[in-house]
Order: sequence, then structure tokens, then C-alpha cells
Amino acid sequence: MTFIPDLSILVQFAIASVILAITPGPDMTLFVSRTLSQGRATGFASMSGALFGTLVHTTLVVVGISALIVASPMAFFVLKIFGAGYLVFLAWQALTKGSAFSPEAKAGPRISLLRSWMAGLGVNLLNPKVILFFMTFLPQFVSAHDPHAPGKLFFLGALFVAVSVVVTAPMVLAAERFAAAMKASPRVTRVVDYLFAGVFSAFALKILTAQAK
Repeated sequence: MTFIPDLSILVQFAIASVILAITPGPDMTLFVSRTLSQGRATGFASMSGALFGTLVHTTLVVVGISALIVASPMAFFVLKIFGAGYLVFLAWQALTKGSAFSPEAKAGPRISLLRSWMAGLGVNLLNPKVILFFMTFLPQFVSAHDPHAPGKLFFLGALFVAVSVVVTAPMVLAAERFAAAMKASPRVTRVVDYLFAGVFSAFALKILTAQAK
């Protein structure tokens, strides 16, 4: 199928997606906090909202990058270089500041599933780091001259959602144990930080040393 990238690209993208999905951040904090305080249904509602936001980001990237490919392959290459720099920045942030994970288990007024879904969507869409990440991350896996670039970008976005579901759903199902383990084992979080930094530094190096296709 023309919209499915090569197997090597899929493997690289899947590995990067797993590392990103297990890295604690605002989205994960929201999922676990809502699950602890409101129940699993609310946690899953928040998670689905955030994942829908990922599809929105993917659509925006496809529309923008597709126009960029038509207008100027060189501009697309410049975007890749910018992406490499941003990935290095993310790796540096992970090493120096660590992950953000501080869920609250305090019970409060009941929150509807719709409001929880909207909260997840908002956390995802309004996070400038997510916007920049998708603008620089997805295009790295598609050639500027590929006529099937839009379809492949959509496929990779959907793959990212699928990987995220596999990784985050167990966290919601076992939110109490997961939160306790993360708080009790800061070394585990640091290992994730180093994995994140290592994987994305490698991708940045790959981009900088590769020639434009």
C-alpha cells in the first residue's frame, strides 16, 4: 500500500513513539490524576481526548507539510534541520530537568466524561511543545519528494495513537499502583529520561548526517 512507509521507517517510528508515550508529562499526569480521583472511566475519557488531539495535530502537519512539499523541497529540508535541533533540545530538557509527573489523588466533585474528554483534548492541543514536536517529528520519516507523503504522515499519526493506547491504557487501569511506583522509584523515571534523551539524540544525529532525498 502506497500510504504505508517502509518497514525500517515503521520500526524506527514505533520505537520513538514508545519512548515518548512512556515519558511522564502533562497528559500522563492528567490521565492518572483523573483516574485516582474520579475512576477509570474518567481517566479513559481524558486519555481519548488527548489522543484525539494527536490526530488534530497530525492533520495540521499533513496540510502544512503537504503545501510545503509542493512549494519548496528545500524549505522542507530546512524544517528537518530545525527538527533535529528541537529534538536535541528535548533531550537536553529530559536530562537536566527530568520528567513532569505529579498526579493528585484528592477526590473532588464529579466530572462528566465529556468534560474529562475536553480536558484531555485541551491539554494536548494547547501544549506548544506538542505542536512543535509534531511539526518536527513526523516529517522526518517522509521524503520531501514522496508523492504519497500526506497518506504516510496520516498513517504515522494513526500509528502513534495506536502505540500510545497500548502504553497508556495499562497506566490508567493500574493508576494507583503506577503512581505509587513512580513516586517511590525516582530512578525509574530517570531511566525513562535517559532513554528519551538517547533515542531522540540519535534521531537528531541521523537527520543532520543524512542527505536530502
